[in-house]
Formats: sequence, structure tokens, C-alpha cells
Amino acid sequence: MHVPDMDIFESLLSAVPIPDMCKVRLTFPRPRIENVEQEFLDKLRSGGLLARIPKGGTVAIAVGSRGVSNQPLLIRLLVQELKKHGTAPFMVPAMGSHGGATAEGQGELLRRTGYSEEEIGAPIRSSMEVVDLGRTRSGLPVFVDKHAFGADAVIVVNRIKPHVSFRGRYESGLMKMIAIGLGKQKGAEACHDAGFGQMAGNIEEIARMATERCNIVFGVGLLENAYHETCRIEVLASREIPEKEIALQEQAKRLLPTLYFASFDVLVVEQIGKDISGTGMDNNIIGRYTTAYPSGGPTITRIVVLGLTANTHGNANGLGVAD
Repeated sequence: MHVPDMDIFESLLSAVPIPDMCKVRLTFPRPRIENVEQEFLDKLRSGGLLARIPKGGTVAIAVGSRGVSNQPLLIRLLVQELKKHGTAPFMVPAMGSHGGATAEGQGELLRRTGYSEEEIGAPIRSSMEVVDLGRTRSGLPVFVDKHAFGADAVIVVNRIKPHVSFRGRYESGLMKMIAIGLGKQKGAEACHDAGFGQMAGNIEEIARMATERCNIVFGVGLLENAYHETCRIEVLASREIPEKEIALQEQAKRLLPTLYFASFDVLVVEQIGKDISGTGMDNNIIGRYTTAYPSGGPTITRIVVLGLTANTHGNANGLGVAD
């Protein structure tokens, strides 16, 4: 590769004042679980929740589409414990309309992100068919995946984190997975129709009714630190989810990495991808949003993106946020 003579750049920039520069490395608080496997098994076994699942019954494990640290490991451990308990677990894609809103696309999305039957030890039952559970008090339709509804028990597993398009007591997490993820395309449409300004309230309404009418036994909520390491695992009975997820969401916001400048000229992003955020890069960190409801973060004059992660499989969603 030919490298131009530096004299060329010096002559081109001779009339441009270049400020003094120095390298700065940002470090963040790093709480983390040293033994994720043992932490999860201790909490799973001590809560007595497995005893609520009938022996010989089927168990639907709701799994989302995002890249969550250690989640394939925890799903595999959960499957092993369920089998020891004498049940027949299987995985259900709980990702709304992702994967092209097709059963095949959602099943393939799980397989290529570490949730194949060979890796987890349980089959994937993927369908876009849903059961209509009725209407909430405000008239919102409530749907749930047909395989999950037909199981003797349902377990939801998801990371709890701030959403990039709205604010509320419930953002990304277990309640959203119940309302939208398990609701498939129809559930996503029902929640989104009123716009992001109503999203948090819709999630709560729909999730509460779905939990009452579908046999959701418990949920596993995961928190990550600023380095995408698992720092908290909570195994919550279904009745505990609405209350305890609020505090977990608040903690997740405190754990977000932050660019410690109110404004700056250029941000160079090495990679974006759906495995990082639904919008390719986390809007909560860069301070650019696609809706009017969230706020916070720095003011950046120009954002440059250099490439895509391998796990985004060519999906460059969010590129339009950059310059």
C-alpha cells in the first residue's frame, strides 16, 4: 500500500490551525459476577420456583434476538435443570416482528446467535401464530405465541436495559418481552400503534394481562455493566416482575457507559450492529435519538461509522443516525 509523503498533508493543512491533542482512556465502574454459572444456579434452586412446574409438563422458554452476554450459557443451564425436574423444555422466539416477521426467520435468528438445539439441548418451536387473550381496560389487544400458550409453564429470560426510543418505568426487559416479544408481530403492532409516547404504559397494561392469562411462572432478568459483562442476575416469580423490574431498570441506567463530555466535534464508531443495539449504536450513549421522547448524552457535530459487527449479518440499521 502506498503511503503518501507527510509533507503533502502538512502543505494542505498549513493554513489550518491544529489544536494540541492528547489520548484519553475512559474507565467505568465494573461490578461483575465472577462465577455466572454458580450465581444463576444458586438463585434458580433457592427460590422454589421450579417446584411450581408440574413434572412431566412442557416448558416454553422465551428467548429474544439481542446479543446478551452469557445468555446462551444460562439458557443451557436452565434447560438442564428443567430436565432434572422431569419437564420437557423448548425455546420460543420472543422477538416481536424481528427475523423478517416469519417463523423461519425467527428460528434461524436464534440458531445463528447461539441457541441451536445442539448448543442448548432443547428444540426451537417457532411460529408467528398467536392466541388472542382479549382486551385490556383501555381496549388494547393482548396476544401470546401459540406454543407458549399451549405449554404447561412459560419462563422469560432477558436483559433489562434502557430503551433507545422512549422512557418509562418499563423499557427493554421482561415486561416488554411479555408484551411485545411473546406477542409476535401482532403484539408489536398493538404496542407501537399509539406511538412511542404511549409505549411504556402500553407495555405495562398488556404484560400484566398476559401474565394473568398465560402460565408465566417466572422470569430471569439480567443486568450488564459498561463492558457488557453480567453484573446481576435475578430470578423473579411472575408476580414479582412488575414491581422489581422498576428498580432493575433504574440500576441499568446507572450502569450505562457515558461519554464524559457535554459536546465534541467528531465521534468515530468502529462498528455498529443489531447485536449492540436495535439502532446499531446505543442512542443513549451518543445522545442522538430517532424519537422526541428520550434525552441525555452529549452533543456531537459529526459521527462517522467505519463498519459492521460480524453478528449483525449485514444489517446496517441505524446507519442513518451517523453523518
